[in-house]
Amino acid sequence: MFNVAEVVVPCLDLDETLSFFIDSLGFRVEMITPADNPNTAIVSGYGVRLCLRTGGSGKDIVLRLHSTNRKAQTLHAPNGTTIEITNPRVGVQLPELRESLVVTPLTSDASWTTGRAGMRYRDLIPSRLGGVFIASHIHILNGGPVPDYVHYHRVKFQMIYCKSGWVRVVYEDQGESFVMNAGDCVLQPPEIRHRVLESSDNLEVIEIGAPAEHETFAEHQITLPTAQLKPDRDFSGQRFVRHIAEQTPWLPWRYPGFETRNTGIDLATSGYASAMTVRANRSAIISETKRKYQLMFMFILSGSATLTTGNDRETKQLQAGTSITLPSLLDYKLEISADDTHLLVVELPASNC
Repeated sequence: MFNVAEVVVPCLDLDETLSFFIDSLGFRVEMITPADNPNTAIVSGYGVRLCLRTGGSGKDIVLRLHSTNRKAQTLHAPNGTTIEITNPRVGVQLPELRESLVVTPLTSDASWTTGRAGMRYRDLIPSRLGGVFIASHIHILNGGPVPDYVHYHRVKFQMIYCKSGWVRVVYEDQGESFVMNAGDCVLQPPEIRHRVLESSDNLEVIEIGAPAEHETFAEHQITLPTAQLKPDRDFSGQRFVRHIAEQTPWLPWRYPGFETRNTGIDLATSGYASAMTVRANRSAIISETKRKYQLMFMFILSGSATLTTGNDRETKQLQAGTSITLPSLLDYKLEISADDTHLLVVELPASNC
């Protein structure tokens, strides 16, 4: 006898419910009893065993089945159980984008919450823009080994930018672990296996992902680092990016007075997204009118700026630690108000909606 688990699913009519699980869902019978007047049947399928037992309703039970050869849909068994069928091949679907102007200043310790493994989180887009994007400012106060495990995310886009300190990470098919320092960035393409190993004291990173709510899966089969090195491997149309700031030259940006270090995310995603560090001195100006974005996100890494928006020319003073998310049809002007101001700028063109 071996250890096994079963989920008890009540039903009023065993024959009808059993037929549904066998004929409509593809389960198979493992046991049925008693022979002369059955009231219990055990069926298995999709990696689960169910004990169908007469004497009640299964309307409060939700059974989620993952299948690559079935259409994603929701069904209801004769006993009332809800069957949610998902197809991983369909890919990640983003909800409807709801744009808004979001300005999130670094006001005080009250703006931080404690997340997993004692890490502090600051929500940079509380509205999530309708559930499409999440942006987090993450802080590890006391460095050392990070209690992480090999895992992956079902996402459409995800990047990590190191704001200060350092962090050691390792990625599937990308060689040995490496250290990200301030200004460095990685693009984590969909479902790449990875792990955070250790960090310095006072590590700060900016993480941006889509959709806002996405699944994280533990990986039990693959260990890191992997033996093979595949820097150009395709992960759902994207390649892994490791951007090293100190090895990247400053080049003129599209606005006079600004210079940029491009992370290479634009090429690795075939134009789906771009991310760059931008610097400028006092009085340099970004001015845009009705440019169409899926996401236009800026984070003030150092220095300060003045944001003026809309027809009413509303003005906001932006200090280091402030993030801004700009709706695509909003007229705005960003004027740098301190020398050696640095920004993180992340853009997703509207053609990617």
